[in-house]
Amino acid sequence: MSPAALLRQLGLRPRKRFSQSFLIDPGLPEVIASAADVGPTDEVLEIGPGLGILTRALARRAARVVAVELDRDLAGVLPRLVPGNVVILAADALDFAPAEHFAGPYKLVANLPYNVTTPVILRYLDGVHRPSLLMVMVQKEVAERIVAGSGRRSYLAVAVQSAASPRMVRVVPPGAFFPRPKVDSAVLRLEPRAAGLVPDDRRAAFLKLVQAGFAQPRKQLANSLAQGLDRPKSDVLELLIRAGILAERRPQDLELDEWRVLFEQDGG
Repeated sequence: MSPAALLRQLGLRPRKRFSQSFLIDPGLPEVIASAADVGPTDEVLEIGPGLGILTRALARRAARVVAVELDRDLAGVLPRLVPGNVVILAADALDFAPAEHFAGPYKLVANLPYNVTTPVILRYLDGVHRPSLLMVMVQKEVAERIVAGSGRRSYLAVAVQSAASPRMVRVVPPGAFFPRPKVDSAVLRLEPRAAGLVPDDRRAAFLKLVQAGFAQPRKQLANSLAQGLDRPKSDVLELLIRAGILAERRPQDLELDEWRVLFEQDGG
């Protein structure tokens, strides 16, 4: 049965306010589950199960799947569409507390609406009970920004790469979804670092500094930082000298370790 027909049978329709776009490619769920190395002892948190096509692939491999769905009407019918080792919860992934549902390690798999991609990824990378692996489907452009290397890094790239190692698994065309989005998507694998670039209790302060550094990303670092930190340029120049970083460089050119040294020299 096509997703459109199933939705009609269930008395539902895609909701624009939830940016719903349901996965319909029959082969992609197995690709995602395999790339996430989901095995018989794994517990999985799925965000945005949609009509359950990926949920069922995960459930065939995992011990248990907890699927979090924001659309309460959809969450109400999903138990009919998935096997017994799947728990459906009507909840917002940005408010969800993994520690209340997973006693041990878990993996996160998600087909994320484009408008919540960044907050969801950063929330689960920064969480106390973070997943052992994140496998997320996001807009291709966002995936490219996350995996970008030296000379092309954005605030988002530094924020993610300072906590995890990202790898793009594959590009997904619009035809893999219903309704069809207007852009390509990509499957992204994020492996959290054993130890973050900075201690967990200093990460919020570190990201605040990085965000300030990208206040004017096309400007030289000294100017961008001075504006972002709202400090005199002379103070910022002294900070950069202590960190051994040339003031003429641009934010996107810094390596991750240079951001760490800059943070440490700023009292991080």
